[in-house]
Formats: sequence, structure tokens, C-alpha cells
Amino acid sequence: MLAEHNITFRVCYSDTDQMGFMHHSNYLKYYETARWELFRNIGIPYGELEEKGLLLPVIDTNMKFIKPALYDQKLKITTRLEAIRGARILFNYITENEYGEIINEAGISVACVRKSTGKACLPPKWITEKFEKMTK
Repeated sequence: MLAEHNITFRVCYSDTDQMGFMHHSNYLKYYETARWELFRNIGIPYGELEEKGLLLPVIDTNMKFIKPALYDQKLKITTRLEAIRGARILFNYITENEYGEIINEAGISVACVRKSTGKACLPPKWITEKFEKMTK
């Protein structure tokens, strides 16, 4: 693991479905937020990436739904940057409810892409160095 960060939030009413559960599609929205907060925490705000001509589009996702998240429940997402493999950056997520129960696990991969060409590229050294500092 190269880096780890936690965020907490409450499930909004607008994010729930007719059953009162947080709709499954909203996990991706919160995982996106958690991923960018991890980046911000190590000194790489997303705006800086774009200014330097890089994008990180999602290229793969998988999720395991264990228990539902309910309206107004406080959730904690732990985001782990697990590996960099070529142009791919791999993240794992664990979502816990306010009782400390794991309710969802996910893996998401993004690709490092040059904004100007839309082509995959290796993450620049200034990014990988920030990740390496987290492991020391």
C-alpha cells in the first residue's frame, strides 16, 4: 500500500432509494470524493493535475455490497492507494457504518492520461515521489 486516507459523511435523503437504502450508484460518487481527498491529503489537488495536463479517468470498478447504508447513517470510507502498474493506479475502498461494520468493499483503477492527446502515460515522477514519501 502506498497511501491511505479516511473520510466520513452522512447518507443524504436524496441518495436513498424507495427501500431507504443508499442507492448502489452513489458508492461510486463517494469513492470519487474519497479518492480526491486522498490525493489532496498528500499534496496533489485534482486541479493541479489538470493544470499540468493530466487526467485520471476510471477504467475499472468492482464492488461487493455486504450491508445496506441507510438514510442519515454516518459512514467512513478508507481509501488505499495500493499500487501503480504502468499507467494504472489501483485503489481499494472499505466503507464502514457508524457501528464499525464493513458494508461495502471496492476496487477502482484509474489510468494516467495526457489531456492533450487522450493517450495513457506513466504517472510523472513528481506524483510517484509524493506516494513514496507516504510509505517512509
